Amino acid sequence: MVPVSLLSATSYDLDLLREKVVALLEPLGGMAAFVQPGDRVLLKPNLLTGSRPAKECTTRPELVQVVAELVLAAGGQPFLGDSPAFGSAAGVAKANGLAPIAQRLNIPIVEFRGQRYDSLSGEFGHLRLSKEAMDADVVINLPKVKSHCQLTITLGVKNLFGCVPGKLKAWWHLDAGKDVARFGRMLVETARTIDPDLTIMDGIIGHEGDGPSNGEPRLLGVLGASANVFALDRALADILQVDPATVPTLAAAGALGVCPAPEQVTYPLQRPADLAIEDWRLSSFLMPIDFGLPRVIRSTFKHLYIKLFKERFAPAETSVRS
Repeated sequence: MVPVSLLSATSYDLDLLREKVVALLEPLGGMAAFVQPGDRVLLKPNLLTGSRPAKECTTRPELVQVVAELVLAAGGQPFLGDSPAFGSAAGVAKANGLAPIAQRLNIPIVEFRGQRYDSLSGEFGHLRLSKEAMDADVVINLPKVKSHCQLTITLGVKNLFGCVPGKLKAWWHLDAGKDVARFGRMLVETARTIDPDLTIMDGIIGHEGDGPSNGEPRLLGVLGASANVFALDRALADILQVDPATVPTLAAAGALGVCPAPEQVTYPLQRPADLAIEDWRLSSFLMPIDFGLPRVIRSTFKHLYIKLFKERFAPAETSVRS
């Protein structure tokens, strides 16, 4: 049986959030079930962009702080890493209020570098993933619940696509984007290869509408956690009342047999039906997943411009949002 821990949560107040996360992890054995003393622990938040901190399209720094403190208390050595669409991990983390937390807790923020790893299926043998993610003793995946104009919704599996370094993600859109089913399989194989030890879903305030960054904040009031990222994603789809067949990652996980059947999943705290949202807004349009070569080239230059020039002149980091 696969436990998926779900819990109602409506505040990012640090004390209240810490209580909620501890309660969320308790049925899974607590943080000590995942982190042993001396483990190097990658915390993989969603650091999509540094330009829209008020739009709730990245993982909240308060959740990252609480999880980091629990890792430290278990004797682990946490570090933050991601490969944002535009700019650097350090620059996007700074813009979203993570820099002072990282400095205070002495947590490094690392830039992902690529190395070739064989995927479990062999279909994506030329997949390049972050060496930092693959070499970590423990990977804790910290996605944000969002609607998505290409993938319907983006949750834990899609968040691990951030372990594909730099603009290689755009090239994967060029390579696999012409076939939505194949693109979904690529994302699932990325998740299977990284094999996160724990996924903790930030769904207190989600991002609905024209996501992943052009939508609007929406109080969802949910925290979720599981050692099985596919089961957790399916549970969140049930909460949002989104048909899994319309979500390429969920459809691919089902087709590949990596998502547990409903009768194999247990909910020790609350069930998806207890937390269901009746009117979650999906994107008003669906964009093709395929990126044409001109778009990939423009995207690559934009990424380099932000990383090499714009971030150097960015103002001081924002404070943690209330």
